Amino acid sequence: MGRNSFIQMTKLSNVKGRITYISSHAKQENLYAVYETTERKFWRELAKCNQEEFVKSGTEGKCIEARELIIALPESFTEYQPARLLQLFTNHFKQNYGTECIAALHHNKRKTNYHIHLIFAERKLLDEPIIKIASRSMFYDENGKHVRTKKEILGEDGEIREGCSIVKKGEVYEKKLFTAKDERFKCNSFLDEVKHSYTDLINIYVQDEKQKLQVFERGSVYLATKKIGKNNPKAQEIEADNQKRREWNRAVDMALISGVSEPKIMEVKRKEITEPIRESIARRGNRPRLFSRVVTVAVEALEFLIASVLFKNPREVPKQTEQTETEHPEHVAENSTAAVKTTKEEKAEPEQPKMTRLASKYPKLFKVNKELEDQNGAIQQKQKQLFAKKKELSEVTGWFKGRKKKELQGEIDALTSQIRDMKDYLPRIVQKIGYRSVQEFLKDFKVSKTEYSQYQIELEKWKKETGKELVAHSIKVNLAEKKQEIQNEQKNKQHTRKQNKDRGAR
Repeated sequence: MGRNSFIQMTKLSNVKGRITYISSHAKQENLYAVYETTERKFWRELAKCNQEEFVKSGTEGKCIEARELIIALPESFTEYQPARLLQLFTNHFKQNYGTECIAALHHNKRKTNYHIHLIFAERKLLDEPIIKIASRSMFYDENGKHVRTKKEILGEDGEIREGCSIVKKGEVYEKKLFTAKDERFKCNSFLDEVKHSYTDLINIYVQDEKQKLQVFERGSVYLATKKIGKNNPKAQEIEADNQKRREWNRAVDMALISGVSEPKIMEVKRKEITEPIRESIARRGNRPRLFSRVVTVAVEALEFLIASVLFKNPREVPKQTEQTETEHPEHVAENSTAAVKTTKEEKAEPEQPKMTRLASKYPKLFKVNKELEDQNGAIQQKQKQLFAKKKELSEVTGWFKGRKKKELQGEIDALTSQIRDMKDYLPRIVQKIGYRSVQEFLKDFKVSKTEYSQYQIELEKWKKETGKELVAHSIKVNLAEKKQEIQNEQKNKQHTRKQNKDRGAR
């Protein structure tokens, strides 16, 4: 799988303190830039407004004054000017959602995590503040609730109770500067939307195609790996968990290449991973060790499914047509627009079919798919050897067979490591041409194959109806002509040099 983007959102109950923390050089060892879309006074007023509304609502817990996004950036982005980079990412959010922001660009202590902290408001300033003036004295109890008479806020001694207040006639009793909170920021879909938006923005500025990011889709055939934060006490536990997730993802790549459908893979994932984990958490709580065992069983189930599919439908290497091997589709597509000029009488003839973008990529994708299948087949052979070695080891018994057992176990360990490396190479094959996962590549390959076949059918039909042939040279012919041109140029240069030399001799 390609690398997933990391964007996290948190709720802030002390927005002023958080702003000071992320924007202070005294508190941040590697602070590169700070960018604000409004004055700091805005955040003080916003915090006050949120606290007042929270008290009025009577809700328990903590007041949410603002929200924060943490956006991980590729390390190659350190080459860009920090201030301009931060301004771009902050204005991108404000333009999309119309809310005020303050952001800071950081590196962690070890300089291994380049990231942005972006704090945004859930409320907007009103165009005109709403100011309410008391037409008579108004009384408020300890909870800030308006009561009708002064008696209701007096104690037994006839004095105003602590926490109660009076707003005299003519004074401002309510000042509203902000709109209500935007409900979309509370929706689960909001974070997914932001992830896609920022991932697309990041990929525009990633220069190396292999380093482009993708958003991990919920309901994917893959399992997402977890990010390990700084000084995380559960770092080893999370890394072990991630190893198991990668093991499943390797098996998924093999299943897709072997022809197992995505619905089948999803069914195995649901029955062998999702449901057992959900039931276990409901009964006994979170048990990290159980996850490892569950994924191991799931991988075995998926490998069994792969074997059954290959047994029923042995995959044959598809043969490309003669035209595919001799003609580059891009040349065909170009020549299709430069067909023989038609006369006025021939204008009614059907238009020569044109190749779609994916259809023109089919020969290239075909070669990559062939490499995937060859690698997948090699892995299958190694797995058969591993199974045979494990079986042989299980049959070795007796006190004096220790040396034999040790040799077999060494061979098993070597094969296991080799198979893991071979599986890890599968996604790299498609990443070389810009795809981020085997799944993404295979979707395009299947569509390109269909569109290319359709183009061939339409082309044959056009030939029969018009009696014309494509004016297209094969790659071999083009190369031969180019080679001849270069040779002629070299001969001419040598002839010119010889003439110049002869003149100099005279």
